[in-house]
Amino acid sequence: MTIKEHLEVLLNPMLEEGNFFLVDIIFKPSKVSQKITILVDSDEGITIQECTSISRRLAKQLEELEVFSEAYTLEVSSPGLDQPLILLRQFQKNLGRNLKVTLKTGEVVSGTLTDANEETVKLQLPLPKKKTKIPVDEASLLKEITRNDISKALIEITFK
Repeated sequence: MTIKEHLEVLLNPMLEEGNFFLVDIIFKPSKVSQKITILVDSDEGITIQECTSISRRLAKQLEELEVFSEAYTLEVSSPGLDQPLILLRQFQKNLGRNLKVTLKTGEVVSGTLTDANEETVKLQLPLPKKKTKIPVDEASLLKEITRNDISKALIEITFK
């Protein structure tokens, strides 16, 4: 069992208690100590207190089980707005928000997330800024993207 899998097993009961879900586990080695960042979220969001509680309980288990032989830093956090959406649950949580999607081809598509499932996400593209003589076909403003074609999907922050 890898360390990542071991951490997932330890985290599962804690996450299920609060209806949280694991987004990612990131390891960043350094000369002094290894940094372990665990990204956790829920459909309603997660508070600092909830992250702190998970962190303390996990740290206690890691010490008791002596999972790490060398020094490490443990951080439990919610994924910030700068973190790409990875899981279907994250896409569904952000329905109605603006996304900037970078495809594996390099093409960038921005629009409002209207639907998401295991295979695809649907974006409502904005109306063209320049008025055209030919009316815009509403169907052409709905873009369906296969999730496998997505390189990165970020929430676009708007200040309106």
